[in-house]
Amino acid sequence: MSRTRYDLAGKVVLITGGNGGIGSATARELLMRGASIVIADLDPTTPQRAVELHPERALGAVADVRDRASLDSAVAAAMDRFGRLDVVIANAGLLAKAATLRNTPTADVETTLAVNVTGVVNTVAAGLDAVIASKGQVVLISSVFAFVNGMGTIPYAMSKAAVEQLGRGLRMELADHDVSVLTAYFSLVDTAMIAHGVDEDSVVTELLSALPKPMLKRIAPTAAATAIADGLQTRAVRVVRPGLWRPVSAFRGLLGPATDARFAGDRRILDVLARLDARTTTSPTPQPNRIQ
Repeated sequence: MSRTRYDLAGKVVLITGGNGGIGSATARELLMRGASIVIADLDPTTPQRAVELHPERALGAVADVRDRASLDSAVAAAMDRFGRLDVVIANAGLLAKAATLRNTPTADVETTLAVNVTGVVNTVAAGLDAVIASKGQVVLISSVFAFVNGMGTIPYAMSKAAVEQLGRGLRMELADHDVSVLTAYFSLVDTAMIAHGVDEDSVVTELLSALPKPMLKRIAPTAAATAIADGLQTRAVRVVRPGLWRPVSAFRGLLGPATDARFAGDRRILDVLARLDARTTTSPTPQPNRIQ
């Protein structure tokens, strides 16, 4: 894959879950860099919201990432409006209410995997022929939870590890087509998803406090968006933000077992997990519009 600069001006980018959080910030950043944007989102006001972003270079399509046909329609709309599709960003995702696996409702597990894994696969598959034709790029939003212990949020961590593996495999499968695959790993991003799933849950906050404080550093959605846009322009394979997570990822084979062993012997962590395990889960099944 050529490492020459990938000029975003004139490119057409589809973003799922583009009405808030990382997706919305990325749409705005790419518009500023000259790209045209297609936002695919569950929100029925998506077409109107896209026009507000840019009347000519933004298009909104109502789509559910769990439904491949609705994504096919979004891609068709992009082709009809702009005549091409260069980049697909599989951003839509959700975070269910924190729980141990024992008291996680089956419906929460199924919905998390349906949106965060099957939804990502559907997004990529729907746009792949067009992206191959333009020798473009695929962007997958993983997480540092792909390689850190997912206690208290196992289905989410499972889903992000699956996204990482999708990115690795796709990179090989698409190399001969001159299509690059960028996997983004973010920690805590100040989005509505984190506000609802982390900040409003005192048990989760206490559990996270057991981690080294530098690892709890947050970034703004705009910082995540800039990382994605910069990664696209250099055809990067991965971006990791905050940067302090890079060595953690690089040395995960050593750090993972060591930190797991420390956590397993940390009475404070075990007590918090016991409280999480004992509480009754009364939250409704998570909705896929709680995006990252």
